[in-house]
Amino acid sequence: MSAQGGVQYSKIAEIKGPLVVVDGVDSAAFDELVEIQTTEGERRLGKVLEVGNGKAIVQVFEGTTGLSVSGTSAKFMGKVMEMPVSEEVLGRVFDGLGRPIDGLPDPIASKFLDINGEPMNPEQREYPRDFIQTGVSVIDGMLTLVRGQKLPIFSGSGMSHNILAAQIARQAAVVGTTDEFAVVFAAIGVQYSEAEYFKRSLEESGALKRSVLFLNLADDPAIERIITPRVALTVAEYLAYDLGMHVLVILTDMTNYAEALREISAAREEVPGRKGYPGYLYTDLSTIYERAGRLHGRKGSVTQMPILTMPSDDITHPIPDLTGYITEGQIVLGRDLFRQGVYPPVNILMSLSRIMKDGIGEGRTRADHQEVSNQNYDAYSRSQEVRALAGIVGKAGLTGVDLKYLEVGDSFEKDFLTQAVDENRTIEETLSLQWKVVSLLPKNELTKVKDKFIDQYYKER
Repeated sequence: MSAQGGVQYSKIAEIKGPLVVVDGVDSAAFDELVEIQTTEGERRLGKVLEVGNGKAIVQVFEGTTGLSVSGTSAKFMGKVMEMPVSEEVLGRVFDGLGRPIDGLPDPIASKFLDINGEPMNPEQREYPRDFIQTGVSVIDGMLTLVRGQKLPIFSGSGMSHNILAAQIARQAAVVGTTDEFAVVFAAIGVQYSEAEYFKRSLEESGALKRSVLFLNLADDPAIERIITPRVALTVAEYLAYDLGMHVLVILTDMTNYAEALREISAAREEVPGRKGYPGYLYTDLSTIYERAGRLHGRKGSVTQMPILTMPSDDITHPIPDLTGYITEGQIVLGRDLFRQGVYPPVNILMSLSRIMKDGIGEGRTRADHQEVSNQNYDAYSRSQEVRALAGIVGKAGLTGVDLKYLEVGDSFEKDFLTQAVDENRTIEETLSLQWKVVSLLPKNELTKVKDKFIDQYYKER
C-alpha cells in the first residue's frame, strides 16, 4: 500500500482525537486513501471521512499520537484502500491492516481488491442450505450452522467464547463433499494472550494451513479496528467467489469494533444515539454482516460467526440488539452454566438459528434431526420450570413425570451440552446423544416426534 502519485497538502488545520483536518483541499473523494507524513519521514495511512468547504477530515488508522499541526503533510492517493489477495494468503498471519506479522514476506498478489467489498446483487443471492459441521453438539444438533448464514455468538466478558471460537475454527467442515474449506479469523482489539492462543490453537491442530489470521491487539490504535473486519472479509470473498472455497469467517470481538466507531463519532462531534453510539451503528454493522452468503453460479460461500461480548451481560444493549436484527439467529452463552463449569455454556432457551430447518433433514443430516431437536427444546424448557417449582415446594412435592423431567435437564447439561475443548463429534454422535436425553422420558411424553422415529431410535433407560 505504498504511495505513488497523489496530491500533497501541507496545511493541517487541526488534529483532534484520531482525526486530522486538512485545509485548502480542492480535490478529494470520500473513503480516499491518504498518506500522512511527518517531518521525521514517518508515514501513516488514513482515509477521508468528509469533504467540503475546502477542508477534508481524515481518519488516521495508526492514530495521531506524536503528530503536530506544523510539519505534517497529507498526500491524497486518488484511490481507496485495497488488500492484495492471492491463494498465498492461506496459512498466513496479518495485523489489523493486512500487513504480514509472521516474519514472512508479503504474499504475491494476483489482484488488489477494495476493502469495502462489492455489494451483492440481491437477485443473485442463493438461499443458504448446506449443513456445516462444527463438531460442537449443541450447535450442530440444535443451532445448526448453514453455509452462507450469519450466526453470531453473544457472550459476556470472561466467558469461554474465545475457546469456543477457536474450537469451531479448528473443527468446522462441510460434510459429504470434497469442496475446499477455509477459515478466516479476525481478532479485533483482543489481548496479546488471546491472539497467541488463537494462533497456537490453529497451528497445533494443523488447521492454520487452511486459515488466514488477522490480529488487531488491544494496544493497537482503536481506529485500526474499523479496518480489520473489512480486510478479513475482502480476503474471504476472494477465496469464496474467485477460488470457489467455502469460507467460515469468525470475527471477535465486535463490541471492540463498535467502541472504535463510537470514538470516531465523538471526535467528529456527531449527535450520539443510544448509549453514545452513533445513530448509524445499525447501517455500519450491516455493511459487515451482509458480506456473507452464496451467489448463483459461484461455487464458494461466505459464512459468518461474529462474536460479541454484551456489556454487563445485557442482551438489550445496542450492539447485540442491532446485531440480532441483521443476522439469522444467535447463540447466547449463559453466565449460570459458565459458573457451573459447563462447556460450552450455551443457554439454549435464548438461542436460535433461524435457517436451521433449511440445512438439516433427509440428505443433509438425518430425517429425525428437526423433531428430536424440538423434543429436546421442549423437555429442557419443561425441566427448567420443574427446577423452579422444586425450589419452592421441594422434590417431595413433585410428581413422577416431573422427576423424570428433572433427570432430563441434568442429562441434557451433563451428557449432551458438555463436551471437551478438543472433542470433535460427528452429527451421528450428536443425534444419538439427543435421543439418549429424551429416552429418559416415557414414550407418551414424546409429543414432538413421529412414531416411526421413536420406534427406530428410542432407547429405554
